[in-house]
Amino acid sequence: MKKILLLLAEGFEEVEALTTVDYLRRMDIVVDTCSIHGEKKVMGAHRIAVEADKTLAEIDSSKDYDGVVLPGGLPGATNLRDDERVIELVQEFNEEGKIVAAICAAPIVLERAGIIKDKKVTSYPGFEEDLKGSQYLEDLVVQDGNIITARGPAVAVYFALSIVENLVGADKKEELKKDILLNMVEEQICK
Repeated sequence: MKKILLLLAEGFEEVEALTTVDYLRRMDIVVDTCSIHGEKKVMGAHRIAVEADKTLAEIDSSKDYDGVVLPGGLPGATNLRDDERVIELVQEFNEEGKIVAAICAAPIVLERAGIIKDKKVTSYPGFEEDLKGSQYLEDLVVQDGNIITARGPAVAVYFALSIVENLVGADKKEELKKDILLNMVEEQICK
């Protein structure tokens, strides 16, 4: 069974974090939400409190996981970026070729970790200058090797779908799209 670590810092973007957790769990992917603070309760950017499954102090290494997910939001993304333990963990996941996924402002964590040089990435508009040395794209979701980045809250569904596809395959991604009625939405939009 595939397993993901999703890091939560004070000020995280709730839609990005919770959409990803929900959709991955629907596909039987284990997701451990993890507060980077000393306590499990984490307040989101829009004052929605979430109780994480674990704290960062309980995580020894990346060995138990197939990937790490970093939601954006402010100051959530800067709190992740400024935590040396987070940077070391992200570097470890990347060195092992595991999924490293960041959405919205969270790609700034990847830049700080030094893992996006010459990589194709995207982010919330306005963070382009913070992603030095990368090949910045304006696509909704961008994948370059094991690194997945996405634009922001409205794209959280597609961000989660990309992670699902990478972990359990295209068939599961299509199953999820059908289960959440995304196929129906896309058909209506494309008329």
